Amino acid sequence: MPPEKSAYALARYSRSPDSIRDSMEWVRTHNSEKFLESFYFQYGHASIADLGHTVMCFEGISELAATEIEAEPLWDGQAKSSRYQDFSRSGFITPPELAGQPAVEYQAAGEALLAAYAKVKDLAFAALCERLPRPGDMKPDAYQRNLAARAFDVARYLLFWGVPTNVGQVASIRTVEKQIRRLKASEFEELRSLGDEIAQACAAPPDCVWDVNAKPEPLAPTLARHADADQHVAQSREDLKLWAAQNLPARAGHEAERVDLIHPTNVPADIAATLLYSVTTRPFRELYDLACTWSERQRAEVIDVALQSRTRRDEILAGFRGGLYAYDMVIDIGAFRDLHRHRRCQKFRQGYTGNLGFDTPKLVTESGAGEIYSAAMQAALTVMHGLPAGAGEYLLPFGARSRFLFKMDFAEAEYISRLRSGVKGHFSYREIAWEMKVKMEQLEPELGRLIDATPPWIEDPLKR
Repeated sequence: MPPEKSAYALARYSRSPDSIRDSMEWVRTHNSEKFLESFYFQYGHASIADLGHTVMCFEGISELAATEIEAEPLWDGQAKSSRYQDFSRSGFITPPELAGQPAVEYQAAGEALLAAYAKVKDLAFAALCERLPRPGDMKPDAYQRNLAARAFDVARYLLFWGVPTNVGQVASIRTVEKQIRRLKASEFEELRSLGDEIAQACAAPPDCVWDVNAKPEPLAPTLARHADADQHVAQSREDLKLWAAQNLPARAGHEAERVDLIHPTNVPADIAATLLYSVTTRPFRELYDLACTWSERQRAEVIDVALQSRTRRDEILAGFRGGLYAYDMVIDIGAFRDLHRHRRCQKFRQGYTGNLGFDTPKLVTESGAGEIYSAAMQAALTVMHGLPAGAGEYLLPFGARSRFLFKMDFAEAEYISRLRSGVKGHFSYREIAWEMKVKMEQLEPELGRLIDATPPWIEDPLKR
């Protein structure tokens, strides 16, 4: 059944003594769009839209867009892997904001990064072959695949937000509505256009159908009519940015750790700090400690500024959500892409400035690719800083560092630390997952001991 008709049938099923078969027959002869107009959009029975799901795929979008598409908490999907495919000939997306000479500079820098990616991949693979001879009981094809994946792990640091990828998602039409509204309010033109395209797809019959003899119906035509841009999120971001510029004192100046764990106990201060986190470049601990020293009136001012553009239809901002623990991380973009997929936590990011340096994998230096790698990274960041905001971010390499906040309960911290520290994982997020365990042991010894994480110095390079 089309998602909206499925939602109608299940909603009626919960509100009548009829069987599901009778409810389905009812829907065949009644207008599901009229029902959703009244009960979902007019009366606000939002849970009805959780009862209809759709499968949607995005092809040839940028890695930046893919990460934003995946940013819904109630979302299931998969993206094209950078560990098992060669991206050296993939090309890249030029953001629509660029034209003329800036576009030429961007394209030259992107081509240089992909050329360096190919060279680093080959050098890393050769070094691994020399260091790790094939075991006698391992088939040559499996050996080649395992070492190639390890080489891609290193070379992918030279990929950047502009490289193309594909994403397949399964989501309820309620989640799709939130996704459309959020994307339409993005600072990136590609994402705003994608928001429009998703709405258009919901209003049309599906492109791919399982039963070629069936007449396909539009997926979610009612949703398509109502999914406008989330102006509250966009306006709140601007209002908070202005407040921070006018009211926050000078930076404290201390360097934050790569992984910093905070257990906020002052809830209003935690909310105020989280709201300000995404519109500043400050560590979360600095913002939280500052908010704890403020009066109730000062904290309320931040919260009121964030909510002053909210309408009756707008949900409360994500900054009001969270968990018992806040991990503030200065990590490479590649590691963020993997950790970002964990759903049971609230995630916040600061701007992709390219001002926090970049990581260099150990194998890059050991394989003799150090100069190639460093020169390509430095050149890309230089060009990026000369491009306009909303476009330069596409040139940010995966090896560059940025700041991210993950808020979660202990169960999720235990899960991420245990899963992501395993020997099959990428070395970057393995180290971060281990640091998450270490920080928890320091803060909560009774709980930290329960995390069965694998230290990063335990390796098995031929195991996938």
